[in-house]
Amino acid sequence: MENTIYIALSRQMELRRQMGVISHNLANMNTPAYKSEKMVFVEYLSKAKTGFDRLENGSGDGRYAFVRAGGQARNLSEGPMNNTGNVLDVGISGEGYFVVETEQGKRYTRHGRFQLNQNSELTNSQGDVVQSIGGGSITIPVEATRISIATDGTVANGDETIGQIALVTFDDQQKLKREPNNLYTTDQAEKPVEKSNIIQGMLEQSNVNAIIEMTQMINIHRSHDSVKRMIDDEHKRIERTVNRLGRPSQGN
Repeated sequence: MENTIYIALSRQMELRRQMGVISHNLANMNTPAYKSEKMVFVEYLSKAKTGFDRLENGSGDGRYAFVRAGGQARNLSEGPMNNTGNVLDVGISGEGYFVVETEQGKRYTRHGRFQLNQNSELTNSQGDVVQSIGGGSITIPVEATRISIATDGTVANGDETIGQIALVTFDDQQKLKREPNNLYTTDQAEKPVEKSNIIQGMLEQSNVNAIIEMTQMINIHRSHDSVKRMIDDEHKRIERTVNRLGRPSQGN
């Protein structure tokens, strides 16, 4: 009895966590380079107590099959590219992350909407300085009129090379910790990227699939309703049992 209610309540909490992840995905479906996430579940078996075999889903062995949340996984697939026409916008085709220097230290991002600060340094939308290969900023002269960014990240003004945008990756991208403003942090060592291209005038879009997310949201609502009914039924059954036990015995 207690085991059944405990499992049902745990399932409710997991469904709410899953709903939170989906809601966050949908809220960021228009955020450039946003990577969707999903809950990862682990299946386990729980032995049914005597009298509760009616919940065993016909297995005949008196056990229930349940799942518990095992964490979150990030969808690393590339989002579609959008042509912005802005010479300082860049998208990454393939794996890799840009490196920016923040007040908290190095951070990583795939969001390539860049601009210039008052020192003519290349920065992201939050003013964090974009790092070049070998470290340091990329300063574009005020008089520059023909800015180009090659597929290897080389920034030039006409025939004059200005710098090269750093692009890095990591052994385990799932371990990158998401932070606000589409930034990531990690303790892993940076690795050079081998098979990626930087595309000027383009921005990678979110890889969130709204149809899939909405379908999952509907399924979660249904599962939540089903678990709630199970809890309500169990409470009613307990109440009936207590009432029967509490009645005085009838003598002959």
